[in-house]
Amino acid sequence: MSKRKNQVNHEDSDSDSEDTPTFIDVDFDFFGFNVTIDYHAIKRLLDQLFGVDAEGLSTHALADLVLSQPDIGTTIKTDGEESSPYAFLSILNIGVHNDNVSIKSLVEYILAKSKGDNAFHESLSTVLRDPQCQVGLVLCERLINMPVPVIPPMYRMLVDELRDAVEENEPFNFTHLIFVSRVYKLTPEEEEAMTIARQQPGKASKRQKSQNSNEETNDRSPDGVYPFHPEDEEIRKIASHHLIFPYSNAQPRNAESFGLDTAGRLMLVPAAQLTELARVLGDVFQPPGNV
Repeated sequence: MSKRKNQVNHEDSDSDSEDTPTFIDVDFDFFGFNVTIDYHAIKRLLDQLFGVDAEGLSTHALADLVLSQPDIGTTIKTDGEESSPYAFLSILNIGVHNDNVSIKSLVEYILAKSKGDNAFHESLSTVLRDPQCQVGLVLCERLINMPVPVIPPMYRMLVDELRDAVEENEPFNFTHLIFVSRVYKLTPEEEEAMTIARQQPGKASKRQKSQNSNEETNDRSPDGVYPFHPEDEEIRKIASHHLIFPYSNAQPRNAESFGLDTAGRLMLVPAAQLTELARVLGDVFQPPGNV
């Protein structure tokens, strides 16, 4: 059953016109997880989320875990419940699933990456081994160029779903949340090219348009690091710790390297901030008149 319908004005980057973008109205439907339909799409999105390190993180088992709790989290589809999702948001209790191969791999991976920040690593190690702490792993990913305004409703619904689950004594009364996401890095020369492309939209390539859509929210980054998910900047503001980390399987880059220079991102957030985060995301990204 559809949770909600949202209509978003979405730019068609495949328009035949190089100078005038066209806009189409797209109906995005919000659904719970469908075990029989969603597995392959969720698996692909998880592979995208973890980048070149995905192969070693048992994302097949992680997709099964996400689908095992259909009442917690949301998918976004455009062609009905029987179609594949374009985006999803879910949260897993790390303690409850600590024997699952994917959670074991992810906890080991996250702890290893957090060593890049001693304070972060110490805090993360503490909350993961403290039996009084309930740690949720937040997983959110979508196809590239999905409009950001579809994200706030997903977080609002997640807040409601977690509240209902806690009232039913289900294990979703979290004390801390771990957000895993991804970023890309631009050299000064690439940033300058992006600035020029934004001033001349008819000349921009599809790759540049994709990068521009993310940079619009952030303007020019002081360190050349940009989020694939603009909402991450709002999450970072409420995080007790955050870290950009290199992928383990990233290939060395040089002037001839093709594609974006990508990396991972970790954020540790007090779970009590989730309701406020949902409100802030709505204020920042939700178009006026949409609910």
